[in-house]
Formats: sequence, structure tokens, C-alpha cells
Amino acid sequence: MIFGLDTFGDVPLDDAGKPVSHARSIRQLVDEAVLADQLGVDVFTVGEHHRPEYSVSSPETVLAGMATVTKRIRLGSGVTVLSSDDPVRVFQRFATVDALSNGRADVILGRGSFTESFPLFGYDLQDYNVLFEEKIELFARLLKEAPVTWSGSTRAPLVDADVYPTTKGGLKTWVGVGGTPASVVRTAKYGFPLMLAIIGGQPERFSPFIDLYKRSAGEFGTTAWPVGMHSPGFIADTDNEAKEIFWPHYKVVRDRIGALRGWPPVRREEFDAEIEHGSMYIGSPDTVARKIARTAAAMDVGRFDLIFTAGTQPISARLKAVELYGSKVVPLVREMLAENPRPTGS
Repeated sequence: MIFGLDTFGDVPLDDAGKPVSHARSIRQLVDEAVLADQLGVDVFTVGEHHRPEYSVSSPETVLAGMATVTKRIRLGSGVTVLSSDDPVRVFQRFATVDALSNGRADVILGRGSFTESFPLFGYDLQDYNVLFEEKIELFARLLKEAPVTWSGSTRAPLVDADVYPTTKGGLKTWVGVGGTPASVVRTAKYGFPLMLAIIGGQPERFSPFIDLYKRSAGEFGTTAWPVGMHSPGFIADTDNEAKEIFWPHYKVVRDRIGALRGWPPVRREEFDAEIEHGSMYIGSPDTVARKIARTAAAMDVGRFDLIFTAGTQPISARLKAVELYGSKVVPLVREMLAENPRPTGS
């Protein structure tokens, strides 16, 4: 079982209750990655956004900074919006992170649940599907690290093109999926590991997508890798403390996004119900560990990433959450899974 921490680079508050700058927020992420590395967390991933409440628009640049001050933790994007980027440049940038980290780079490719990057970089949202389809095809070819010949409608063709730098052992590439069957099948077609974004509702409702991924891989003759999932959560010394730290900041960002998407304001009752029955992992180390272990066993996943930022939670509370995840939650989950092995074939 692989355990990760995931963040979109939310701009936090300092301990005086004031928002920090984007620059300070980025440096804070590096501090959190260093702490996670020291505590034995397996992966630290950083998402790409182009909105004021998030500080990271270039994950690979932040990951490069982390690579120079960490020793063992894998460093990845969660996700890289491939549709509005150039696959050649994405490969080159992550190959550079891989070099700086001595082979610890991951990339999770996605279509993007936010769309700000499309007009920002001159792409038409009407081309949303074809952009990702063509670009993931090209990226899959680039991963072979051999001369590439490719043509499509979304960028200039390549003819026997060499792309540098190369990597030492290949670039580990996942695809992030939010619950679209066609995306699951596409992921299996290219032989990529699947990362499920489960941000609400009962996680077991995504089990059919894991079955679909395995069946599709068998039909395509590709590898069905252990599936990963990422979900939001937060950890403090007690259940109540974790909820009270997380809730007011989460509500602000959730309602801001909801206003753009036509969602009603989130109510505290919904928040509490999601913690109790859904896919939010908020509470004390023991509470969070038990819920992760139950989900991992029920879903038969091989990787769990906790999205530990969702709003302006204070810096000190974020650091404490990272500390508790690495020092207490992850060891507890490993113990629980060892006592109750998952189904054969996991």
C-alpha cells in the first residue's frame, strides 16, 4: 500500500489569521514536503490551478524545488492539465524533475475539472475531448524515449523527433479520473495506472470503475496496475478539533466554487454526514486511520492520497496534519491492513 499527501497549493492563513502571499504559500509547500519525507510518507503531489485561492500554476517547478531538499519521497503532480499544455514540454519538465530527484518523479495527467487554463493558454473548450485524446496519445509515445513520429489536429506533427532529457528508468505516469467510464477505458488502453478522484459520496460507488479498468486492461492486453484514489481530509489530535479547524475554511472555498457551478451553499449537516458516511477523512489519527483502512480494503486500492488542504487552514494546523498523517495515521493503517489482509489479487 502506497500512502501520499496531495495539495492544490491552497493559500493558507498565518497564525495571526492573515492570508500569506502566493510566494510564501509555495515555500510552505516545500516545508510540508520535507516534513512528509522525514516521516516516511511515500508520495507528495501538487495540483495545477490558475485561480487566486491556489498558489501553484506550475507543479513541476515546485516539485523541482522539493527535489533538491528531499531524499526519498516520490514527487508528483495531481494533476497536470495535459489538455491545455504541450505534451513534449510536459515530458521534458518532468524528466528534469526526475533527474533532480534521482528518479523520484511522478506525473498524473488529467483533463482538468477547472477550465481557467483553456482560455488562458488559447484553447477552445469546444475541443475539450479531442485535446486530451490526441495529447495523451502523443505523451504515451514520448514515454518510450525513442524518436517520435506523430500527427494530429491540436499541434504541429513530429517526424522522428528526439526529445531530451531522457530519464534513467522511465517516467511513472498515472491518469486522474473523476468518474467517467470512457476515461477509465482510455487509461487502460494506454496501460497507465488509474488514480480515482473521490471527493464526495460513498467511495464504494467507484468500485465498478476499478472493475472496468481491470476488464479493459485484459481486453487491450495492457497491465492492470494497482488503482489509486485521492480524497480530502484533515487530522488533528481529536475528532472535534479536526472538524472545527477544517470546516470554516472549507465552507468558504466550497461555496465559492459552488457559486460558479450552480451548487447551493454547503451546510454543516452535509459536512458532518460526509465525514461519517462519505469520502472525507477528518478526525483524530485513529479515526482517520480506521476509515482509510476500511476504504482500502473494501475498494482493493493500492494507493491512497489524502488531500490535506481545502481552503485557508492555518500553516501551523497544516503542518500538524502532515505530522500526524506520517507519524501516526500511515503506520496505523499498515497495521490494520496487515491484520485484515485485502482480497487476493490486490
